[in-house]
Amino acid sequence: MEDFAGRIAVITGGGTGMGRALARQLASEGCHVAICDVSEEHMEETLRLGRECAPEGTRLTATVADVSDESQVLAFRDAVAREHETDHIHVLFNNAGIGGGGSFILDSREEWERTFDVCWGGVYLCTRAFLPMLLASPEGHLVNTSSVNGFWASIGPNTAHTAYSAAKFAVKGFTEALLNDFRLNAPHVRVSLVMPGHIGTDIVANSARILGREPKNLSDEEVEEVRKRILRLGIDVSGATPDQIRHALEERARAFRDGAPMTAEEAARVILDGVRRNRWRILVGRDAEALDELVREAPEQAYEPSFMERLLARAQWRIPG
Repeated sequence: MEDFAGRIAVITGGGTGMGRALARQLASEGCHVAICDVSEEHMEETLRLGRECAPEGTRLTATVADVSDESQVLAFRDAVAREHETDHIHVLFNNAGIGGGGSFILDSREEWERTFDVCWGGVYLCTRAFLPMLLASPEGHLVNTSSVNGFWASIGPNTAHTAYSAAKFAVKGFTEALLNDFRLNAPHVRVSLVMPGHIGTDIVANSARILGREPKNLSDEEVEEVRKRILRLGIDVSGATPDQIRHALEERARAFRDGAPMTAEEAARVILDGVRRNRWRILVGRDAEALDELVREAPEQAYEPSFMERLLARAQWRIPG
């Protein structure tokens, strides 16, 4: 699939970040795009930006849908078929994701399962729902976004990261298993596994909003729980006021987006180039490449404090957190 012009692409999580960047770049090539997201406001901005650069006649549509809810996923699929007047699609980008449920011990079961259900369940449910439309296409491509946390279940030795990592490992295993399944049973459909490193997106802020813990809305009791977590990281915030902690959380989300070594637009270009070249394994970012090398070199050392020292020494960037 070297040319996206005239194709139909479906993108989950298309309201912000890499989903928005994919939608814009595909639309600029004359690809018809259908996105979903939980935020109608964010999707409207994606559509506006896409229409600014799309050739005349390019169709862009949006549907509010939570990818962890099968009924909403099926409604999204039906909207794509109806609004694009089609029985098939050419590309499905399972891109939606949130972060949360870091500790299996300390975090709530509800937050843990919500994170897992979006990051893994969304990939599973959307693939189930849209697979018949991919199979009906003369040429189809499934693109599943995992993460470096799909092969390294950590963001450093001082922070638990279980729900997101477990989900991204599931995405990786599922996608790799589909390589042979498609080759045997649907050879006209290809599959790619995307593993980004730190990309400049609003995932931190969006996750807080979806999980009901936006900094500005945290009660003083909830702020005290946050304070305890920060103290466990070895950061002395014992004298900080609740408002100062709320402000620090907002700044952390902005720093994650604005201080990333790669922008969402740059990441989208890497992903689309990988699809064009029919690469099944797409590492996105120098940090992803370095992590991949180091984990393969010494897998039994991957969760030792010394591993992070070797990682940071290998590249000119810093992993936040």
